[in-house]
Amino acid sequence: MITLLILIPLLSAIALTALPSRLARPAALFFTLASGLMTLLIWSRFNSTLPGLQMIERHEWIPAVGAEYFVGIDGISLLFLLLTSLVIPFALLAGNRDRSFNALMLVLQSALYGTFSAQNFLLWFLFYEMSLIPAFLLIRIWGSENASRAATKFFVYTFLGSAFMLLGFLAIYLSKGTFDFVKLAALAPHGLVSGRLGWFVFFAICFGLAVKVPLFPFHTWLPDAYTSAPTAVSMVLTGVLSKMGVYGFARLVLPLFPEQLKIASPWLLGLAVCSIVFAALAAWAQTDIKRMIAYLSVSHLGYCMLGFFAVAAGASHSAIDIKAALSGVFMQVFNHGLTAAALFYFAGLLEKRYSLRGLNDFGGLMQRAPVFCAFMSVAMFSSLGLPGLNGFIGEFLIFKGAFSLATAASSVAVLGLLFTAVAILRAMQSLFSGPLEERKIPFPELTARELAVVAPISILMLWIGITPQFLFNIFNSTVVDMSRLFS
Repeated sequence: MITLLILIPLLSAIALTALPSRLARPAALFFTLASGLMTLLIWSRFNSTLPGLQMIERHEWIPAVGAEYFVGIDGISLLFLLLTSLVIPFALLAGNRDRSFNALMLVLQSALYGTFSAQNFLLWFLFYEMSLIPAFLLIRIWGSENASRAATKFFVYTFLGSAFMLLGFLAIYLSKGTFDFVKLAALAPHGLVSGRLGWFVFFAICFGLAVKVPLFPFHTWLPDAYTSAPTAVSMVLTGVLSKMGVYGFARLVLPLFPEQLKIASPWLLGLAVCSIVFAALAAWAQTDIKRMIAYLSVSHLGYCMLGFFAVAAGASHSAIDIKAALSGVFMQVFNHGLTAAALFYFAGLLEKRYSLRGLNDFGGLMQRAPVFCAFMSVAMFSSLGLPGLNGFIGEFLIFKGAFSLATAASSVAVLGLLFTAVAILRAMQSLFSGPLEERKIPFPELTARELAVVAPISILMLWIGITPQFLFNIFNSTVVDMSRLFS
């Protein structure tokens, strides 16, 4: 079933090349919805009470180098598959009608499914790198100003990080003779690579993933890429692609390097706090709404890194605090993916209407388009972490666990919540309640098609904020299993 899930968008991208351009987006939506239904079928057959991998498919691939086709999912993998299946169709609705554009989006979707289900490093690395090419082309070809520079910067940073990861895993293979994540996790308590080489491997893999998240100070590619990319691509970059880095920390770093992570965690906590606070301050200083959302994404993903590193550094070793922090991380990943994608969608609607996206280019929108402002407010309040919306529960659990495990770092990180609130409320004031801008073309209200996109996402944000247990049930057993590494 997982192989079929990976193949549906990949084969659909090939089929799309034979269709006329006017049918490209409807066909892409049909195929991605078919993938979404397959994901729901996988969810229905997934036993969330069991830890470990399920729906395993395993076949020999290149035995001479330890490569095999090995896919399977646990609760964390399933959560990321569901997020991908939600964000991609949402992005396609906001995207270009061009046939090549939609085909590349489907290739990207296939790569994401593969990344979140592969259990052998070479296979995982193949899918991980496979996502880089369509993302680069989507930014480079259909991006706005400075697209070439932004796409090149994105490619170079990510490729460099990937090269370090590959070197790290080659060292592990030479030491242990396997690329299998399950076998490596079983060997990890005794050390995968000894001595200084072990530390090089640890930092090489951390560096590669930190670029992808991104974690301060490796985040400088992100604002340019998110700002220059077309709206649909920005939605996928922030909604799913950046989550590959967080997934990598959960799948590779936490289970394979618990001792190195524990020793290095005070320094890594410092980087996470810098990501949270400095990025929120940078967002406050922006006048371009897309750059503001981009910096807020760095800050919000910093909370995920705070949770991971606090668990590793935890002074109390309380199982309850560790589970709270880890559960908060995965809830934050899912909720941020929805919220940030929605914010970029609204930024795209603003740009589509007036070809502007500066906070000072609009004003008094509440008087002209109250429905537009109401739905955009839901996404902005979710990003702010308002109780009752989906953005609150993940941040609350991260800080609930992290305050006991890493009190000093968590205390400083709270400043990020304050600066985020100021940045978002300032943007809302400028857009919705600022001076009424007189223009020849009136600001149009949400169309029926746009309303059909934003209404379900807004309802989902509210539903998760009120009753999040259905998401916790997906990954709770996996979190309990992970917490045993540190409690």
